[in-house]
Amino acid sequence: MEAFTLSRIEMSGLLLSLSPNSEQKPLHILQEAWSKFHRDEVREGTSLPAFLSTDIPPILQKLIKGRTVKGLSLGEIASLGSLIEYSTLSVTAMQNWVKRDFKEYLGSPREGKKYSFNQAALLFIIDDLKAALDFESIRQLFRVLFLAPERDDDDLVEPAQLYHGYAELFEEIKTRTPMPVQAEAMAKAGNPKEFLWKADSGIRAAMERMMKRLSHLTRPQRDAVQNMLLIAAISVQTCYFQAMARQYFNAVLFLDF
Repeated sequence: MEAFTLSRIEMSGLLLSLSPNSEQKPLHILQEAWSKFHRDEVREGTSLPAFLSTDIPPILQKLIKGRTVKGLSLGEIASLGSLIEYSTLSVTAMQNWVKRDFKEYLGSPREGKKYSFNQAALLFIIDDLKAALDFESIRQLFRVLFLAPERDDDDLVEPAQLYHGYAELFEEIKTRTPMPVQAEAMAKAGNPKEFLWKADSGIRAAMERMMKRLSHLTRPQRDAVQNMLLIAAISVQTCYFQAMARQYFNAVLFLDF
């Protein structure tokens, strides 16, 4: 069976679409995500057999049926996380984060016995950041962005919006320049932020769109969010390189005959 794969911009859009106030429908996001890998089948009218050969996890089946989802279990979050490209999210890791490493920020389930979409986004953010940062560094970033852990109303930005923001930024980076070329250019520039700013106007535009949604923040607060977006986007690039290294390693072992 073929795996159903989502980019981070698609996953973040999916989380935002689950909000009662969202104009987007989860089904539409899933349809677009699947269709981009099956354009020939859709054009030739053979999309049915292609879809039947796609593995659809239970949480996606629920969304496809249009059922209302008010929260997610850790199992469902792990199931969604396994669909994200370059991700290595697991239920065991999330249980450790919830109970110990990031307990003050994740806390208990906020939607009955299930976790909110912001909590799910926070778990995805931790998974991305741990590719480049240790847990104490991530907690330090969270203290800057989310201030008092026990409150949500003082957050500089909601986790789901932050996830969407750096996912959008990463998509701009990914589509503009080949990843290895970017890494070499960043190293020569010495300043990732300066390199990204000069590299492409689309990257600046993606950042500015996020900043416009945060016009209520002070300049230092906006700078903190902006720096976080860059850190997270670069961390996702690290996830990409790690995934590529694992793929080549597996190829070396598998093709040794």
